[in-house]
Amino acid sequence: MPIYGLRFRTLGQTSYYSGPPGFKPGDHVLIDAEQGRTLAQVVSGPVEALPGVEEASLPPVLREANAEELRQGQENEALSREARLFCRQCIRERRLDMKLVDVEVFFDRSKLIFYFTAPARIDFRDLVKDLVREYRARIELRQIGVRHETQMIGAVGNCGMVCCCRRYLRKFAPVTIRMAKEQNLFLNPAKISGICGRLLCCLSYEQENYDRFHRNCPRLGKKYQTSQGVMKVLRANMFRNTLSVLTENNEELEVSLDEWQALTPYRPESQPQAGQGRQPARPPQGDGMLVVSVTPDNVEDPNLFGNLLPREKDAKAAPTHPEESAAPRNGAGGAAGDSGKNRRKRRRRPPRSESE
Repeated sequence: MPIYGLRFRTLGQTSYYSGPPGFKPGDHVLIDAEQGRTLAQVVSGPVEALPGVEEASLPPVLREANAEELRQGQENEALSREARLFCRQCIRERRLDMKLVDVEVFFDRSKLIFYFTAPARIDFRDLVKDLVREYRARIELRQIGVRHETQMIGAVGNCGMVCCCRRYLRKFAPVTIRMAKEQNLFLNPAKISGICGRLLCCLSYEQENYDRFHRNCPRLGKKYQTSQGVMKVLRANMFRNTLSVLTENNEELEVSLDEWQALTPYRPESQPQAGQGRQPARPPQGDGMLVVSVTPDNVEDPNLFGNLLPREKDAKAAPTHPEESAAPRNGAGGAAGDSGKNRRKRRRRPPRSESE
């Protein structure tokens, strides 16, 4: 069966499905997704095969959407815009420290997902109840990170193209400042940061090549004993696979890595001990996502948010000041009303002399 490229949103990522012949770019079709049956637009195809993709592993296209389903899709988009405005109004009225990013409406309107960003966990129980009473459907609030926010909204990067996360990136690779240092980039936050304020995702695209080169490359600025005398490594050029070294006669030479290995370089005075090599990279810190789902049936449940918010009993039981736990109670080590703050030390007066 032919393979088609489908999109769920404008300028969104392209997903590939297999379906019957006859579809052309611009047609709307029905497919089965994670959120149930939904609409999608054909943007490419049909093609017989894709490199590295098996036709049997692709999900199928159900059928072409009719006029009634197209009208329902337009109504869902209007409902999404209306829910976005209503939710932002509720956030302003309740003065919640959160930012609404987008609203997703299922095709059958059985569920509405509100994506938001927040610096920390907040108490949005009243907000969820307002949304459930307004739309009488399952409401789900999902907290996302700033990278996912840029992926959903879309923007133009420093290169002049649409952000990679919006176009084709499915998962975010870990990006560290060490990558920028090894690639000899200027550590200017405005140059190496994206629209989201995090390090550019494209720093990880060629990092594998840099790691392979630095594994075979000597340390810069160090002196090595070679078969032609002492040499100091000045610079390294990954694109030319060469090194710039300084000889004993203060002559600068450019040699390839193969020529450098032929000189049998070594540094006997600084042999690394076991366990003192390059420290392994820290595991990536993902964006913590908080997901809360509420239905009209359990919206009034008092224990609905018990696991998400701190317990009031624990907050009341904890002493507000360290001196409160150290102060003795009445009848247990002190008189009533006699606290540690009010106690004073009595100074012993020296004995009077006979002359006085």
